[in-house]
Amino acid sequence: MYRTWMRFFSPVPAHQRLGLVCLGVGLQHGRLPTVGPRTLDHHVAVVISSGTGWYRTADGRRTTVTAPALLWLTPGVPHHYAPDPDTGWDEGFVDFTGPATAAYRELGYIEPDRPVVPLSDAAGPRTVVARIVRAARRGNPLLEVETAAAVHELLVALRRARADLAPDGNQVLEALARDACTPMSVADHAARHGMTTAELRGAVRRAAGCSPKDYLLGVRLGRAKELLAATELPVAAVARRVGYDDPAYFSRLFTRRVGVAPVRFRARQGRAVPGGWSDHVPDPGDPPVIQSSDTP
Repeated sequence: MYRTWMRFFSPVPAHQRLGLVCLGVGLQHGRLPTVGPRTLDHHVAVVISSGTGWYRTADGRRTTVTAPALLWLTPGVPHHYAPDPDTGWDEGFVDFTGPATAAYRELGYIEPDRPVVPLSDAAGPRTVVARIVRAARRGNPLLEVETAAAVHELLVALRRARADLAPDGNQVLEALARDACTPMSVADHAARHGMTTAELRGAVRRAAGCSPKDYLLGVRLGRAKELLAATELPVAAVARRVGYDDPAYFSRLFTRRVGVAPVRFRARQGRAVPGGWSDHVPDPGDPPVIQSSDTP
């Protein structure tokens, strides 16, 4: 015996331009029937919350699936899977498609070559699936946009829940961010961690979905934007603060990557920050309060 609930959607072209759209969502529990062999033309994330089963690839290799786990069903890739016939499993699935899937694959959030992904905890992804289920009520005028936004959130939740990645931080990335504005090459950063450049490149690619050079540049430019927006430091001083001794080179790089020159960015975003700038991330439950000048 098993229980199943599912809804399927047909987003119009205007919704397709959101980048990701949800095509369906479902919750299933128990001794579910075998799926496949079959091949789909869209992506499906199957989140297994409890139970065990198996997944078989097109070449016949069989992998044991033990909850919590994620099954990636990707376009054009044959798949064949089922829960243990004696115990069954508990699953939630989300079908989705859109041009943004290419970027998520490049960043490592979707892994076609890794159809079975162990999770440390399925609670986060299942919370997002439940949100899509609630949005799927009949007559919801926000259905397509609400579920499309939730697919982005689901991909983040699945990445955070992966058993092979730290959910709230990565020592290599934290160290790179801390030292990003110092005059160190990628090779220098690798040596500091006792890695080869290739090993560092692989570690950063797995954790952040980009190269060490791009990651460091992103940190530098982010800090430069903060300084331009919240201080009156000259552009040359901002350049030095983020690791560039040549202000002209910094300005060219900033303009190429951001799309506007530093002075133009400051003109658009600049503002005085009462009480000074802080790198401290506020607690959402206790947001900062700006007191008036007459407050004792």
